[in-house]
Amino acid sequence: MAITDAPDCDLVFYTNPMSRGRIVRWMLEEVGVEYRQVLLDYDTQMKSEDYLAINPMGKVPALVHRGEVVTECAAICAYLADAFPEAGLAPEPAARAAYYRWLFFAAGPLEAAVMDRVLQAEVRRDQERMVGYGTYERTVNAMTGAVSAHQYVAGDRFSAADVYVGSHLMWGMEFGSITRRPEFEAYVARLSDRPALLAAKAIDDGLAAQPG
Repeated sequence: MAITDAPDCDLVFYTNPMSRGRIVRWMLEEVGVEYRQVLLDYDTQMKSEDYLAINPMGKVPALVHRGEVVTECAAICAYLADAFPEAGLAPEPAARAAYYRWLFFAAGPLEAAVMDRVLQAEVRRDQERMVGYGTYERTVNAMTGAVSAHQYVAGDRFSAADVYVGSHLMWGMEFGSITRRPEFEAYVARLSDRPALLAAKAIDDGLAAQPG
């Protein structure tokens, strides 16, 4: 992998080191391809007319690959795994049931349940059927089973789903938004020494430490 300043690079990554862009940075390091990064601040650049033309949500990360825009971290992870199959980050199509299931479970029910908990948005018992996750406890129990059934979330081989699921569990346990469980800690431990994760963390930590 190499970050390049070449304006003609066909893979452009819009991010901020204090954002979910860290998930995509890890994925880019796993893929190992050259990309150009564009760093945006929250107050002005993410809401600029030029960037809103790329992501109308005014949020990062976003990826532009050969002129096509991909947003949302889970989608970017899945896209990169497919766009660069030589990295081996997605199972064969016939073996993707668990891969898709837990990648998008983390993007949907898990993130929603965790954010509602952080925001202290209480779901009454009679409202559980209205929300995709039902209850926080049920969601976390399902995720516990997923990460403890095999070495990795989609089986015995690391995949893009582990980048996404692992990121959520790492951050959630670090900041207290996800309850620490032995199964989560064991799963995260299996990921924590991956060279791509360490390289991505070093890049973003370095950027975050810069003044201004």
